[in-house]
Amino acid sequence: MTSQGKRGLTLPSFQTVTRDFTASIVVFLVAMPLCMGIAIASGVPPEKGLITGIIGGLVVGALAGSPLQVSGPAAGLAVVVFELVRDHGLSALGPILVLAGLIQFVAGVARLGGWFRAISPAVVHGMLAGIGVLIVAGQFHVLFDAKPLPSGAQNLAAMPGRLLGLQPGNAQAAELAFAVGLVTIAAMLGWEKLRPASLKLVPGALIGVLAGTFVALGFGLQVAHVAVPESITAALALPDATLFARWLDPAVITAAIAIAFIASAETLLSAAAVDRMHDGVRTNYNKELRAQGIGNLLCGFAGALPMTGVIVRSSANVQAGATSRLSTILHGAWILGFVALLPWLLREIPMAALGAILVVTGVRLVSIAHARHLFTHYGVLPALIWAATLVTVVAADLLTGVLVGIGLSLLELVPHLRGLKLNVAERQENGAHEIDLAGAATFVSLPKLSDTLDRAPQGSTVRLDLSRLRTVDHTCAELLKEWFQRRRAAGDLIEVTGASGRMVAFAH
Repeated sequence: MTSQGKRGLTLPSFQTVTRDFTASIVVFLVAMPLCMGIAIASGVPPEKGLITGIIGGLVVGALAGSPLQVSGPAAGLAVVVFELVRDHGLSALGPILVLAGLIQFVAGVARLGGWFRAISPAVVHGMLAGIGVLIVAGQFHVLFDAKPLPSGAQNLAAMPGRLLGLQPGNAQAAELAFAVGLVTIAAMLGWEKLRPASLKLVPGALIGVLAGTFVALGFGLQVAHVAVPESITAALALPDATLFARWLDPAVITAAIAIAFIASAETLLSAAAVDRMHDGVRTNYNKELRAQGIGNLLCGFAGALPMTGVIVRSSANVQAGATSRLSTILHGAWILGFVALLPWLLREIPMAALGAILVVTGVRLVSIAHARHLFTHYGVLPALIWAATLVTVVAADLLTGVLVGIGLSLLELVPHLRGLKLNVAERQENGAHEIDLAGAATFVSLPKLSDTLDRAPQGSTVRLDLSRLRTVDHTCAELLKEWFQRRRAAGDLIEVTGASGRMVAFAH
């Protein structure tokens, strides 16, 4: 994999560089339409999303604690940013992001990264499902060359009227834009279903955008197009002298805390998912949190969108064969080069095509399968947490939805309030690493459980004794399940004793 250079430096092999180079192009093709689409869904110009993608690749890619994770603007924050820009203006976004980035960096220095993983999967997936509903409701109107309405409820209520207002026999701007959107969706889904194996790395989003663009150009359709400035430097909006004065506004502080919390949770859960996709270097969660803080700090100073680690781009990176952070860094360079040299090409993309891509993305965030999984394996309460989080995100706002979900998660602790402590004993015996767990494995002890499991040496036999565990909540059960799967996939011998209840299926 590597070759030895002068003075003992380890240099990447030609094969490694080639794989990272190829993967970076795939990620670039996935990221470009999403960066612009998420910016538009956030109520800001598309170049703001491209700047975030560039910083996410060049800066965060070089510093990240998860080498194969790709950072950039995320659909999960589009709703939050849309409301912030609507209520406080675009000028408030910079100070909010600078403060959010500082919060993330300090949290990473304080080694709080593991605690974000303790957030219940039901809360996280419920939050993402609620975001998905809001994105679909908002971007549905972009399919008609119309602007989203101020709230999710209004967008949902206006959806039937958009469809009923179409006049197929009198194709005007709305009808033409909707046709472009439908072509984009059909091309994207059709390509993903029917693409030949030799072209499996060509992303469906790219094919969809190309199809919508070619239809609009080929037929000379008068639809709205993406507006991109001649120079990327023109898109930079440095904070003015009121930067620190803005921090005296309680609304700005609240927004910064919300963005820092949500971005960190989404990033670190995405990093955990990326770890399950490969057998390479595991994520250093605190290092990743520090890198994200620096990235959002720079995005704030550049007047761009907030960033997180993004699972769609990260999974494309892993599936394309990336082996190191070089792929992520290069994808940022490709975005920068494209925006600097070919901005005129971006202006040919119809707004309806980007809206269509976001509609599909939003639908995929609403994972009914995960809610079914929670109900089947863990009972009514986790599924109720998922549903309550989703509904509150849609009906109220993102932060309220997350707090409601976390509040309901505390109900899982009620039966065990007298004994929430998790006791851990580790030892080496007969060539094996033995771990004994006793007490209650709940989300409040998840960082301790995660650190214990990660300390088990790779390539050795691990004996895990669960016989003295009184209870395992669904958050820790999911962590143990993923750990079992990852270690056994790597060829390690895992011996489990004392498994009962929900852990039996995962341990054998």
